[in-house]
Amino acid sequence: MTTKAKVFEGVNKQFIGGKWKEGTSGKVATIEDPFDNSEFAKVVLASKEDVDEAYNSAKRAQKKWAITSKEEKVDVLERAIRIMEENKKEIVDIIAREAGGTVLKGNLEVQLTLDIMNEAKTFPHRMEPKTEPSAIPGKENRIYRFPIGVMSVISPFNFPLNLSMRSVVTAIAAGNAVVHKPALQTAITGGGVIAKVFELAGLPAGVFNLIITSSSETGDYFVEHPIPKFISFTGSTEVGRHIGSLAGKHLKRVALELGGNSPFVVLKDADVDQAVNAAIFGKFVHQGQICMIVNRILVHRDIYDEFAEKFTKRASELPYGDPKDSKNIIGPIANEKQIETIMGLIETAKKEGALVSLEGKRAGNVITPFVFTNVTNDMTIAQSEIFGPLATLIPFDSDEEGIQLANDTEYGLSSAIFTSDLARGEEFAKQVESGMTHVNDQTVNDEPTVPFGGVKDSGIGRFGGEWVLDEFTTMKWISVQKEDRVFPF
Repeated sequence: MTTKAKVFEGVNKQFIGGKWKEGTSGKVATIEDPFDNSEFAKVVLASKEDVDEAYNSAKRAQKKWAITSKEEKVDVLERAIRIMEENKKEIVDIIAREAGGTVLKGNLEVQLTLDIMNEAKTFPHRMEPKTEPSAIPGKENRIYRFPIGVMSVISPFNFPLNLSMRSVVTAIAAGNAVVHKPALQTAITGGGVIAKVFELAGLPAGVFNLIITSSSETGDYFVEHPIPKFISFTGSTEVGRHIGSLAGKHLKRVALELGGNSPFVVLKDADVDQAVNAAIFGKFVHQGQICMIVNRILVHRDIYDEFAEKFTKRASELPYGDPKDSKNIIGPIANEKQIETIMGLIETAKKEGALVSLEGKRAGNVITPFVFTNVTNDMTIAQSEIFGPLATLIPFDSDEEGIQLANDTEYGLSSAIFTSDLARGEEFAKQVESGMTHVNDQTVNDEPTVPFGGVKDSGIGRFGGEWVLDEFTTMKWISVQKEDRVFPF
């Protein structure tokens, strides 16, 4: 029996101008499997000179790509989709080994990526100009949509394939060229895999360029470089503020999807069992390492005890361990620094008076679920973006208090409400200060045809469908006076 050759070998390099090359910094980074700290890959990091080469390559390629026919663009994107589909198992294996994602999470991430790619392939046909009427006799207003040019994409470690591709493929589909810098920790999943897919799909050289490096090597240079006109960043609010300030200084446009502290609100009339089902998934998928994860569970006091008992029991039963074992739901935390942050939050919660309904444990690099009850919204654990499998349950006594608690955070990314009265739930949803609210569902939702993004400290800009197409293009008004205009003087 022959074994299928691996497609994604040798992608631990820079991809610049259609060629794979080692970085020129001379510094080597080791990417580790977060489950057992074994070596997954080594990468020679890029230097500022590599960044220059990538941006210049993108600038040269973009002019030709912008005027490439719609049909040719769609053909490339369709080939890329087929390559992803045909190699899904290998990609899921990479996600497990490099990002610590369980098999369930890996399959979810690949499917979300394919959904984005299928939406993006419609973009070339949605770039057509439109005509608008004019109040001036004989004038025709024509509205043209053009690519921005060269874009920078910076993506995080937690959903590296999906959160990279949602900017990369949509930007390319709109006629832009991209220089992409994934998180070093997941540079293969978030960068090398994407570069190989586009290479095999026949994307013209230079339209997509991959830079694998560290902040210490390139610093702010990647953002401040004069060639890119748009910065797409997904990551922490702290870093997002810094990138936003750099971009603003140079009049670059930005899309910033940042941190979250998503409330999951269970009203008195909710179906408790279904609310528990949703909260378990929304809290513990990918060990809670998602920006829109359920972060605070707000439950009406009349059903609080029932919810807490059922939720705690379910959380205690979740299988954990090696993410490559398909039965496991809870896998490893991304890195030691994040583990230390989570363990610190646990100790702080106990000191501040939160009750431990489920005492989890650290097992190697895995943290099993912790459940804290009778939490108050001013506790550190309630006001922090946890990024781990720690659940906080907070009681409230009225709808008004529930809304007040939901909004009592600096963040505003996602949120959820459970109720048997759908109309009431929708009215409640309108009052929650977040970019997305889901009635009778959990907070971790993403679809390619809706406006995805946050408010307050959770960022600016929207991904998805026509909204990301608006973000990643520029509009030009051309008026044509078809008959002589009469001027007032």
